[in-house]
Amino acid sequence: MSTLLVKNARMLVTMDAQRREIADGGLFIEDNRIVAVSPTSELPQTADDVLDMRGHLVIPGLVNTHHHMYQSLTRAIPAAQNAELFGWLTNLYRIWAHLTPEMIHVSTTTAMAELLLSGCTTSSDHLYIYPNGSRLDDSIAAAREIGMRFHAARGSMSVGQKDGGLPPDSVVEKEDAILKDSQRLIETYHDEGRYAMLRVVVAPCSPFSVSRELMRDSAALAREYGVSLHTHLAENVNDVAYSREKFGMTPAEYAEDLGWVGRDVWHAHCVQLDEPGIALFARTGTGVAHCPCSNMRLASGIAPIRAMRDAGVPVGLGVDGSASNDGAQMVAEVRQALLLQRVGFGPEAMTAREALEIATLGGAKVLNRDDIGALAPGMAADFVSFDLSQPAFAGALHDPVAALVFCAPSQVATSVIDGKLVVKEGRLTTVDVRAVVERHNTLARDLADRAR
Repeated sequence: MSTLLVKNARMLVTMDAQRREIADGGLFIEDNRIVAVSPTSELPQTADDVLDMRGHLVIPGLVNTHHHMYQSLTRAIPAAQNAELFGWLTNLYRIWAHLTPEMIHVSTTTAMAELLLSGCTTSSDHLYIYPNGSRLDDSIAAAREIGMRFHAARGSMSVGQKDGGLPPDSVVEKEDAILKDSQRLIETYHDEGRYAMLRVVVAPCSPFSVSRELMRDSAALAREYGVSLHTHLAENVNDVAYSREKFGMTPAEYAEDLGWVGRDVWHAHCVQLDEPGIALFARTGTGVAHCPCSNMRLASGIAPIRAMRDAGVPVGLGVDGSASNDGAQMVAEVRQALLLQRVGFGPEAMTAREALEIATLGGAKVLNRDDIGALAPGMAADFVSFDLSQPAFAGALHDPVAALVFCAPSQVATSVIDGKLVVKEGRLTTVDVRAVVERHNTLARDLADRAR
């Protein structure tokens, strides 16, 4: 058994049931779990390894509940810079049709590096396009190499343009093949145990890219194996109009009709979720991944997060794809969640601590986990620290917790995941970031060339 002592934090935020904020706080960790959280003076003073967090803010690792990591290859594409969701997708599908397995692997590594350096320790990724031999295995391999706790969502598209769907026919799959591969991935990789580093999620892309039958069959498969379900829902007004025209239902009604509600389900965006839909999600414990930067980028609207939380809907935070956000900075997303709710619903619509809670405990609940998102005995040893001597925090140390959210987004100084040091003094310890980015940029140029 190895032990780790974390001591002398300027402030340690637990996000436990008491929401403690401990001055001169610390943690005592055995292997990959926390065994004690208290002021430093009350902890054992010897351990195999010691991290002195003097002058740092320590918080639980942030949880990202929605992403498309491959999209980091197509950031700021000119043809998609000024489009809403459907136009944006139409312009990008033709490029993504040329993805390769190496592109999936390297783009996942790049996206995870960006997340890790911004305080994220657990991420979901929704990969729904598999051209040229690409597989979800390519993403899973990248997560294992870089050391991120990962919920790998096996996305899918089965209804192409000839059948009334949005994606081109060249990027859709046959439904029996989708279900067979989803089963293979679950049986090969899914870990249902406590502190699991890898879980598999069944995740048809959206109501406008898969059939009613695939949605139902996917839900049945997921529940047979006890894994979670994920998709996009009610992202903008065109999404809602499509659902009403195609299915004669609102998106929430369609989800309920297909069995896509419950504590094992979370939906991305829900910007246009109506009051009956909010009540349905609250009653069934159905989760929402809130993606404020992407929603603003695509002009989808302001998700009613205040109303959702007041009703009891589980809400987590997501950066969404790197081609609709053009970034994957988790602290920036926390800040944007706070600011956007205030723009839409007033200055009391969200506090700094509530925004941070959504990104930690909220994300854990949405992913159906009770072992991450807080610093407490028995929880996974996932935490990050921020150096409060950075210029961005100058003048704000009367409340360092609020400063993390209100002030300019910061990079982490330290990140520990599953008891292992992944970021030390602001640098990743598991991969050579410079080499990864260099290869990533080469592949991005290659992808653009292939699509011409």
